[in-house]
Amino acid sequence: MSYTSLRAALLDLEKHGQLLRVKTEVDPNLEMAEIHRRVFDHAGPAILFEKVKGSPFQAASNLYGTYERTDFLFRHSIEKVKKVIELKADPTRLLKTPLRYLRAPFTALTALPMRSLGSPAVAWGETRIDQLPLVKSWPMDGGAFVTMPQVFTLPPGSNSMMQSNLGMYRIQLSGNEYELNREIGLHYQLHRGIGVHHTLYNGSEEPFRCSIFVGGPPSHAFSAIMPLPEGLSELTFAGLLGGRRFRYARRNGQVLSSDADFVITGIIRKGQKKPEGPFGDHLGYYSLTHDFPVMEVEKVYHRKDAIWHFSVVGRPPQEDSSFGYLIHQLVKELTAGEFPGIRQIHAVDAAGVHPLLLAVGSERYMPFRERVPEEILTQATRILGSGQTSLAKFLFIAADEDDPKLDTHDMPHFFQHVLERVDWTRDLHFHTKTTIDTLDYSGSGWNAGSKVIVACRGDKKRDLGREVPGQLSLPPGFGQPAMALPGILAIQGPRFSGPESYAQAEQLCNHLKGQNLDAYPLIVLCDDAPFLGATLNNFLWATFTRANPSHDLHGVDAFIEHKHWGARGSLVIDARIKPHHAPELVTDTVVSKKVDGLFAKGGELYGFG
Repeated sequence: MSYTSLRAALLDLEKHGQLLRVKTEVDPNLEMAEIHRRVFDHAGPAILFEKVKGSPFQAASNLYGTYERTDFLFRHSIEKVKKVIELKADPTRLLKTPLRYLRAPFTALTALPMRSLGSPAVAWGETRIDQLPLVKSWPMDGGAFVTMPQVFTLPPGSNSMMQSNLGMYRIQLSGNEYELNREIGLHYQLHRGIGVHHTLYNGSEEPFRCSIFVGGPPSHAFSAIMPLPEGLSELTFAGLLGGRRFRYARRNGQVLSSDADFVITGIIRKGQKKPEGPFGDHLGYYSLTHDFPVMEVEKVYHRKDAIWHFSVVGRPPQEDSSFGYLIHQLVKELTAGEFPGIRQIHAVDAAGVHPLLLAVGSERYMPFRERVPEEILTQATRILGSGQTSLAKFLFIAADEDDPKLDTHDMPHFFQHVLERVDWTRDLHFHTKTTIDTLDYSGSGWNAGSKVIVACRGDKKRDLGREVPGQLSLPPGFGQPAMALPGILAIQGPRFSGPESYAQAEQLCNHLKGQNLDAYPLIVLCDDAPFLGATLNNFLWATFTRANPSHDLHGVDAFIEHKHWGARGSLVIDARIKPHHAPELVTDTVVSKKVDGLFAKGGELYGFG
């Protein structure tokens, strides 16, 4: 079964008891997002908002709200796509098990985009930006945003769909200095394919045409976020995963997705930028206002029964976590080819994806030498030099020879394995004054910060502490110690008020020296130790989103030897909130109380008894 539209997918979900219809009118200004968050937090169904205040169009969200529903939506194609990917990873498999891959060539045919005959469904009507469901998710957001966009561009001089780029780059529809209905903001970050096209157009006299697709079959939105090799069009993957070739049409020099619910077409102005943001983003903080490209709107097309597809992001996990889940299912066979020697890579969703990467590598070349990190250092460098993984800020990598069953997705065991073996005098490797994720404000500037590799190999060195040490002594202003994981101690410190506060971490390190804390190799200095120690996700989020390795890693009995920094005692991560950090996402109390009332008065409507 191949979905031909977003509505077809929603009706299929409804048939299987996985759709909630909200029949009362709901405000897109904060209210829809709050309802979405409540339903998501209860692992609830996809949502169809039938009456959106201020808009004639319906809206849908939470399609990918659970891993099980994500699997369900792609149940007819996922195994077929995996087989195609398996063959790409190792073509000899076709010779070894030809029956398994018998239909793989037919699956591959769906990767070829095809031009629609006649008028495409999406060109049924035209509307304006101010008639769309202008969804605003968080109180400090700069306006309404498209949160599930598929941004389509071609390089200058090309009409080949196989050279196109389709990416999920958020779009600001209203607010700030944008002239409503005429201008929208286009936000994209480092290592995004559209940047290559933008650079080419800046050296060309051609106008930089752009089309923004919203809705359509579920595979289309997913393909826009799929990390494909540069030069391989995401439209091919949309066809593969959807089990149906990507249909397109051309109107007024622009490309339309025939099966989309909406298409916004326009021209990205060369050399002009306007303030975009703030926006409550997937790290759990606001990305702040910065200048980004502006697109001049030409047309807004929509299909007859159009549904506005949106999502709500915030502190992970959220709906977009399912994208990472599905990506992992699909590309794990390609890891060894893309990263020789690497068995597993896990971008940790609970830590905001890019702030923390866990990997299992291999040591194959020098089995007769002392077992210290060697080849895994090369593998770590490869990871930090490749596409999206280059945005990792903390990279922990361990050698599989020490535990052949080591699994990066079993994070408590992974951290235990590393901390039982790590040697802070040897295993820390910094990249300073480099680029980091655009959305990460823990660094020294916008897109600027540092990275650290923790490379671990060898025999177990210590047993990890599992309770707060009874004789722990802390300096004045520090307290409430709590266990985050075995060997990881959280300590609450004074509020970080400015550069002079870095000395407080050093004060803590000096005070801890000589206290025999070998069983606690990692200490996290934080604002709220009970919060950080309460759950694994709290530890991952608060620790790795709030620390800049070059500035915030301190050590008990630290030293510098020939420009190598290390610590003879515990490593201390200063994960306190700093004045330059972006604000944390907090819901609007008035809207929250209103939604409380809606749930209380009409719980059955929202799927809660």
